[in-house]
Amino acid sequence: MGDKLLINGGRKLFGEIRVEGAKNGILPILAGVVLCDGEIELENCVDILDVRCMREILKLLNISTFDFGSTLYINTKNIKNEKITHDLTQKVRASIFLMGALLGRFRKVSIAFPGGCKIGARPIDIHLKGLKTLGVKIVERHGYIYCNASDIKSGEVVLDFPSVGATESLMMCACLVKGKTKLFGVAKEPEIVCLQDFLNKMGAKISGAGTDCIEIVGVKKLHGGRFKVIPDRIVAGTYLLAVATCGGDVTVKGALAKHNEALVSFLKQTACKIDVFSDRIRLKADKRLLSIDKIQTLPYPFFPTDLQPQMMVLQSVSEGSSAIQENIFESRFALVPELNKMGANIVVKDRTAFVKGVEKLYGADVSASDLRAGAGLVIAGMKAEGYTTISNVQYVDRGYEEIEKKFSSLGADIKRKKD
Repeated sequence: MGDKLLINGGRKLFGEIRVEGAKNGILPILAGVVLCDGEIELENCVDILDVRCMREILKLLNISTFDFGSTLYINTKNIKNEKITHDLTQKVRASIFLMGALLGRFRKVSIAFPGGCKIGARPIDIHLKGLKTLGVKIVERHGYIYCNASDIKSGEVVLDFPSVGATESLMMCACLVKGKTKLFGVAKEPEIVCLQDFLNKMGAKISGAGTDCIEIVGVKKLHGGRFKVIPDRIVAGTYLLAVATCGGDVTVKGALAKHNEALVSFLKQTACKIDVFSDRIRLKADKRLLSIDKIQTLPYPFFPTDLQPQMMVLQSVSEGSSAIQENIFESRFALVPELNKMGANIVVKDRTAFVKGVEKLYGADVSASDLRAGAGLVIAGMKAEGYTTISNVQYVDRGYEEIEKKFSSLGADIKRKKD
C-alpha cells in the first residue's frame, strides 16, 4: 500500500502556478554528468521520485549530490565504474541513459535492463543497434547488458525510429570518441536540445539538436560548470489541461509556448481563451468546452503521448465526440476503465479511443497505472462531482513535485493520505 490522494471535486481553478524544471531534461543530464570531471551546479531542478532514483545510482558510482533549494550540486571527481544492478534500474527507466555515458567515459559498462511505467513495449534495440554501429561489442545475458567499447570509433548512425532515449544515449557515448560522429533520423524534442546545451557548456562539441541530424566532434574530456534546466513542457501542459477541464482562470508561469505548440493549437479549437506570452501562458475557461474531432500522438513537434491521458480527460467532459489515436505506446489507454468508472463514455478499438463527452464525472475509488494516467485521474477527480480517492500515487510522484500542493494553491480540494 502507498500514499493516496483524496479529492473533493467540482471546484474551478484560479491563480498563478510555476512550472518546474523538465523531468525529461534533468534525467539524461544526470547521466551526462558521468562524462564530466569536476563540480556541477544544476539549476531549476525538481524533487521527484525519478530524480531521487537517479541520484541513488550516481551514489553507487561514487558521485556525490546534494540539493539546496532548486539547485542540485554534483561532484564527479571520485567517479568509479560499477555494475548497475536490477534493483536500481527497475526504479527508473532513465537509468538506460547511463549505458551510453559510461561507455563514453570508461569504455565498459554492465547494466540491468531498465524498468519504468508499464505503458507498452519500449525496446532498447535502437540504443543497442546504434552502439554496435560505432563498434561497441554487446552481450545480453541473465537480464543484464554487457558492453565493451575498447574498439569504439566515430561514424554515422541512422536510427530506425526517432527514439528520444537512443538519440540522447548515442550523443553522450560519442562525446569522448575521437573524430566526428553523425546521427541521422534523430528525435527533436526540446529536452535533447537541453542535453546538447548542457554537454557543450561542459566542453563538448555537439550541433544540430532539434533537427534531423546531430553532429558530435569528440573531445578528450569534459569539465564541470553551471547549467539551468528548461521548464517541463508536460507539467505545463498538465496544468493547462486541468484548467481547461475544471474551468477557471490560471496563468502558468514558465510555460514556453514554443515547446507546446501542438497542445496550444488544439486548445484554441475548444473555445477556451488562451493568451500566450514569451514566458507564460494564461488559460481561461468559463463554460463547457468543445470536443476536438481527432487527436493523434506523434513524435515532437506533434502532440505528445505524455499529454494524451490528460487530454482524454478533457475530451470526456467536452461537448461532442473525439477520436484519440495513440501511435507511440500501445498500452497508453490504461486510464480508460478508471475514467469510465467515473461516468465517462469511452470505447477503445485497437489504438484508437472513441470518446463521447458527458456533462458530469462522478467521484470514485480509482487507481493510477502509470505516471501520466495518474495525472489524468487527478484532473478527473478535481472535475468530478463528489469524492475521489486515487491509489498508487507513487506513479504520479515520479514526474510531479507535490501535485496536491500545486493544485491546492489554485483552489482545488485535494489532500494526500500518507500510507
